[in-house]
Amino acid sequence: MKTNKSLQNPLTQYIEPPYTEKRQEPPGYEVFMQTKPDHGEDSYTGSGKLKGRKAIITGGDSGIGRAVAIAFAREGADIVISYLDEHADAKETATYIEKAGQKAILLPGDISKEEHCISIVNQAVEQIGGIDIIVNNAAFQMSRDSLQDISAEEWDKTFRVNIHSMFYICKAAEQYLQPGSTIINTTSVNAYKAPPQLIPYSATKAAIQNFTASLAQLWAEKGIRVNCVAPGPIWTPLISSTLPDERVKNFGSETPLKRAGQPAELAPAFVLLASQDSSYMTGSTVQVTGGYPTI
Repeated sequence: MKTNKSLQNPLTQYIEPPYTEKRQEPPGYEVFMQTKPDHGEDSYTGSGKLKGRKAIITGGDSGIGRAVAIAFAREGADIVISYLDEHADAKETATYIEKAGQKAILLPGDISKEEHCISIVNQAVEQIGGIDIIVNNAAFQMSRDSLQDISAEEWDKTFRVNIHSMFYICKAAEQYLQPGSTIINTTSVNAYKAPPQLIPYSATKAAIQNFTASLAQLWAEKGIRVNCVAPGPIWTPLISSTLPDERVKNFGSETPLKRAGQPAELAPAFVLLASQDSSYMTGSTVQVTGGYPTI
């Protein structure tokens, strides 16, 4: 997706709604999207901010996770990509990491299960030599118009993927983290906005906000920083696979910037929180919401 770099007008810098997108089954696949997101493939330029660092990114195969992986690699980090089963997307992300001269390790599996989260941590230590940065980004959501349409299984899955996995990974990684390590959790504008169609998802995003604040205080004495990024509506495969067609068509149009954000517009916030540029930031939330107020 090309940008008009000569103008840099945030209203028109990227494609605007209405969007045309074919419905996918969850969790959605980047490779099948008709309107391709911009992950910074052609625009992000690194400057060595993460040179020599080792990172885990969950949900790193596509969307926000891919944009963060590209940026981290171009800043000098080796990366473990955790993903469910979107193998084609993950391999494409790995190609970008390797083109940047960095190591890419792909680990498919279900992060709702504690044993898999422990395995991700252990394999990161074994295969890239340690852990300096953890980006807890993977998420699941479904849109429902009635509480009666939300099954107990769906409620449980949303919490297990979105918040339980963060606990599992952070707990397993604690023994390997050194002063200067950073945790970055992906929350959402929906932690504040709480749309009625996304009750389980919004509840988990609020939980992530509080988990981040508490863990930041708990680990401050270790010199480990814990922050989060709160995206607004961002154009990713999750959208075309979990929202009704009409909401997909007009996705992001309700923001003050009148469009969906692109993953590339989020990556610099993650780089900030992963690097020494944010050395006095912990327990903070960087909001990238297209102008949505969060108070």
